[in-house]
Amino acid sequence: MPRRVLILGASGFIGSSLARAFARDGWTVRAGARRPETARRLAPSHDWVRAEFGDLTTPESWAPLLAGVTVVVNCVGVLQDGPGDSHAVAHVEGPSALIAACEAAGVRRLIHISAVGADDEAGTAYARTKAETERRVTASSLDWIILRPSLVLARASYGGTAMLRGLAACPGVIPVLGGDQMFRPVAMEDLCAATIALADESAPARMTLDVGGPDLVSQSNLLRGLRGWLGLKPAPVIRIPVWMAWPAVKIGDLIGLLGWPSSFRTTSVQQMAHGAAGGPTEILTAATGISPRGFEAILFADPATTADRWQARLYFVRPASIVALGLFWLATGLVSLGPGFEVAKQHLMTAGFSDAAAWHGTFWGGWFDVIMGLALWIRRWTRTVAVGMFVATLGYLLGATLWAPQLWLDPLGPWLKVLPMMMLCLVVAATDDRR
Repeated sequence: MPRRVLILGASGFIGSSLARAFARDGWTVRAGARRPETARRLAPSHDWVRAEFGDLTTPESWAPLLAGVTVVVNCVGVLQDGPGDSHAVAHVEGPSALIAACEAAGVRRLIHISAVGADDEAGTAYARTKAETERRVTASSLDWIILRPSLVLARASYGGTAMLRGLAACPGVIPVLGGDQMFRPVAMEDLCAATIALADESAPARMTLDVGGPDLVSQSNLLRGLRGWLGLKPAPVIRIPVWMAWPAVKIGDLIGLLGWPSSFRTTSVQQMAHGAAGGPTEILTAATGISPRGFEAILFADPATTADRWQARLYFVRPASIVALGLFWLATGLVSLGPGFEVAKQHLMTAGFSDAAAWHGTFWGGWFDVIMGLALWIRRWTRTVAVGMFVATLGYLLGATLWAPQLWLDPLGPWLKVLPMMMLCLVVAATDDRR
């Protein structure tokens, strides 16, 4: 019988790496994702299926996904509630339906990827619901394994690991919130190897394992190490008190509700304060035969590239660019609709427009700028709006050149000054990918 694994959350940070690792090990990978069409372009060899926990509520709905499967690996998780993300669905309702479906279909082995700190005592909805998932897994009749990774490091980065790289790459200093939080960094390859070892039907089952490396590393030293890995000059660590960073954390919560999930949110701060290190590695090694590498060995095994440095440096620059670009269009529109209305109208009349046409051009042009500025901040529209801004400005410049070509030579540069803004539109559009 062929070995077939169903990986849920297979387009995510950990899930995508597990899918590749299982495929290399000879498994047939059925990869579950919310948007399999997009994920299939990156990994066409997997058997992609749509797996949305909110829709898979009965054993019957799970049956097509579980057909022929011998092992299920659940990597689904959300940090904080937001558009399309729900702790209740991802951590309680979905896994409960999955467990019942596995029991009904005779799929015995379930590997659940949880997290260090998934405890009621952490005081977050994330931890409470993660802990509830673990309780429901352990209460099942399945041959279950729960893996609780500490900080997972890989060449790819997303979420918290991307933010850490961004902090490490800050110019001149390394800002850190607190700095004494402890981790046991583990290589993605070692997490994947341990998971594959536990997927074998002869492997131990019904056990919960912390997955971390042998080194206990503070957040400050972690950032120093990542800065060195990026090939940047050493810089002093600047410790930021939690109370001082709290407004930024609340902003992170707000933009998360608007569809911009950030790792700098209340849940992240509270989880790190509770503890994200986990226990030593001896039990994991005894169960799997895998000895995770230390922090320096992880870094030295895969040196950083120019792309890694670009990503790290753009981590904070890109959101600042989106804010600035949106404000530029918003302010331009508001000025045109307000104190600058008559001036803008007069410019159009000077270019040959009638009084009525100039009024409508100024009025609707101002509202167009306002709408575009606001629409840029809606996550799912950002790339499209940025391209639209470029195209609209190009059309504006072509028309303006016909109506008032002399302004290209104006010392204040009214036409020349929009060219950098157009390039910023392209930069925002080109860097829109999240994973």
